[in-house]
Amino acid sequence: MPRAGWVKPESDRRLSDLVSVGLLTRVFPPDVVDEVIAEVGRTEQRRRALPARVVAYFAVGMALYSEGSYEDVFAQLTDGLSWSSQWAESYVPPSKSAIFQARARLGAEPVEALFRRVAHPLAGESTPGSWLAGRRLVAVDGACLDVADTTANADWFGRPGVNKGEQSAFPQARLVALAECGTHAMFDAVIGTYANSEIELTRRLVERLTPGMLLLADRGFYGFSLWRKAAATGADLLWRMRSTQRLDPISELADGSYLSRVYEVANFKRRGKGLVVRVIDYTIDDGRDNDNRYRLITTILDPEVASALELAAAYAQRWEIETALDELKTHQRGPRTVLRSKSPDLVLQEIWGHLCCHYAIRTLMADTAEHAGRDPDRVSFVAALRLARRSIAHQGDFPPSGP
Repeated sequence: MPRAGWVKPESDRRLSDLVSVGLLTRVFPPDVVDEVIAEVGRTEQRRRALPARVVAYFAVGMALYSEGSYEDVFAQLTDGLSWSSQWAESYVPPSKSAIFQARARLGAEPVEALFRRVAHPLAGESTPGSWLAGRRLVAVDGACLDVADTTANADWFGRPGVNKGEQSAFPQARLVALAECGTHAMFDAVIGTYANSEIELTRRLVERLTPGMLLLADRGFYGFSLWRKAAATGADLLWRMRSTQRLDPISELADGSYLSRVYEVANFKRRGKGLVVRVIDYTIDDGRDNDNRYRLITTILDPEVASALELAAAYAQRWEIETALDELKTHQRGPRTVLRSKSPDLVLQEIWGHLCCHYAIRTLMADTAEHAGRDPDRVSFVAALRLARRSIAHQGDFPPSGP
């Protein structure tokens, strides 16, 4: 039943066609979008057919409808934006050229600022797989994304080499992200060129760690300077290290772990006093032939706070960020899909749009899991993505805001 005083709009689209935009405006409210646009100096000096706010939502909408044309994405968004304003605003379908020019005017900075303003860890105190010893489990990892093969993109991002000195078909951007293990929500990220290593980008990313987090990282990330920089933030660390690296025990602990020191230069050419770490060496007995030895080092030195068994079990949660990156690359973007933007700034805008979109979907999933009392891992990302794109048919129409 429509509420008193509300007039049914002329559009014949139902609410079920507009919920995807409702998700975006719920996670990224219009006033917040306007604020970040103003903060980075992209507010229009004159009224345009494509306001900056609409273009910012368009950048996220391109990720939600990654296989759609510019015109298709715009058509999906504008009815929803009109609906969310109770039809006080309407939009004339623009040309592809007009959308491209509007994207170029906006640039990447406002979409990045929007992600940084809104994205934060989502897990509550009772969210499964999110905590150890009162510390929030987060993980770091990286991925490469194929971008459109243009001269500008190739010059800016570079491309990997392949066999016999040849180069790959597409330039690549490198993404390194921090994700919350319990919810798969990527809440911070750095984007660089293919030439930027994951370690280089992670040095910028770890500055944003906070006390109360426990950062998990694979053995490829360990280096003394990065470890020292991450530990200086006050966050705790639990990283895998190569088992061949020499670590001399200082003292054995009751749970089988031991204290040692890591140095600026490893093994025999040690420099300085080093940093004290706790070492957990273990193997995994899963019934198969597996003689691999695993070594973890951590800043949690007291086994009474977290035992070696608890830490080894918690490290397995590091795989959750690989799942999150796969969600973005394979399901949201599409398998083997190349990002459509033909200039570096718009590539960055598109990637930040993908990060915003993934965060919005993960917010929906976290809220759903909490309401149902379920583990977020038990909620399907593919189903949530399909819901965000197609929505659920509701009977009847009602306005987007209360009376």
